[in-house]
Amino acid sequence: MASGPLSGIRILDLTHVWAGPLAVRMLSDLGAEVVKIEGPLSRGPRVSTDAPIGGWIGGDHDDEPWNKNAAYVKLARNRRSVCIDLKHEQGRKTFLDMVKHADIVVENFSARAMPALKLDYAVLKTANPEIIYLTMPGFGTTGQYRDRVAFGPIVEAMSGLTNVLGYSSQQPRNTAMALMDPISATAATAAITHALRQRQQSGEGARIEMSLHEAGISFCGPFLIEHQLGGSIKPIGNRHPGMAPSGTYRTAGLDDWVAIACVDDSDWMNLCSIVESLDPSWSFSMRQQHHDEIDSAIAHFCACDTKHNIAIRLQAAGIPAGPVNTTPDMLADPQVKHRGFFVPLEAGGTPVPGTPVKLNGTSSDSWTPCPNLGADNDAVLRDWLGKSTEEINELADQGIIHNGPPA
Repeated sequence: MASGPLSGIRILDLTHVWAGPLAVRMLSDLGAEVVKIEGPLSRGPRVSTDAPIGGWIGGDHDDEPWNKNAAYVKLARNRRSVCIDLKHEQGRKTFLDMVKHADIVVENFSARAMPALKLDYAVLKTANPEIIYLTMPGFGTTGQYRDRVAFGPIVEAMSGLTNVLGYSSQQPRNTAMALMDPISATAATAAITHALRQRQQSGEGARIEMSLHEAGISFCGPFLIEHQLGGSIKPIGNRHPGMAPSGTYRTAGLDDWVAIACVDDSDWMNLCSIVESLDPSWSFSMRQQHHDEIDSAIAHFCACDTKHNIAIRLQAAGIPAGPVNTTPDMLADPQVKHRGFFVPLEAGGTPVPGTPVKLNGTSSDSWTPCPNLGADNDAVLRDWLGKSTEEINELADQGIIHNGPPA
């Protein structure tokens, strides 16, 4: 597996969609040994005619579409896959045998899923008293919302964030990108590393409960406080309550834009030296009052050059500015290329996001691509549990382990 500070830590990964898989990917990038526990239909049916969100990794699904879902693949590197039916009693028993040899179990099912499988924390702790278990349902495991269906865009709206996005109170904006998922994933990695440190000191495992909803609310602190103090919260588009001007401006080119922000009076003076129609004597409050007029002047200036040239010119003058990048722009960005952030790890050399964590002893050179469904059944059951070839074949014959979705 990957090398890094978490080498020797074993994780059983029961996650799905985005929040859970991203959290585990961060841990696996740092060296944790991860076994992905999957159901036979966890990646989709054997036959698929519709391309998934993100398309097929490498551009084609060949004859195994369940192994080529790009959105799945980019999150599932540095894992081994064991495809096992946890609804079968023998499959459940085999999983619990694996828990005895694991350090961490991570899942982001609904609050009722693990209890229904008879695999809640009390059961896992009986199998391994030192196990660290992280559960991450949409609204937590208690309260009147515990059984509600939760996806990122829905939870985002309930977090209060949607209320402050958009360009008017009549048209609030939802990012529609499940923003709560990566927020929760980042918090989950911190929680797990804390639990590992705590176990190192006490010798005891832990149950960690997270909520996508609460993780999202934690990112809305300033707005919540202002509301509590009687302030008026309303969407302000691309503007910023503490900066003026601040926004995105159309440039030369087909639907190209640049983001510009003046943090203080010094930035404003520098901007006025370049956009000569602006008044350098205007204070922050005056700039807020005349924001529309300023935006018009900046837009006129930006329309004459490309987003990259404008960003370079403004940055040279000390003004915060950057092009609004498309995905191809990101891949071609010289800074990103210099740091080798995107890694051509998967099929067809498809570049996938690396890790933002730069740390001695870690390198993408030791990373492994997403495994095929059930590719590691034999190896893991033999290495972890000491099962013989005959015992493994018997599990396969009984339909308890699989290496692909059913026909």
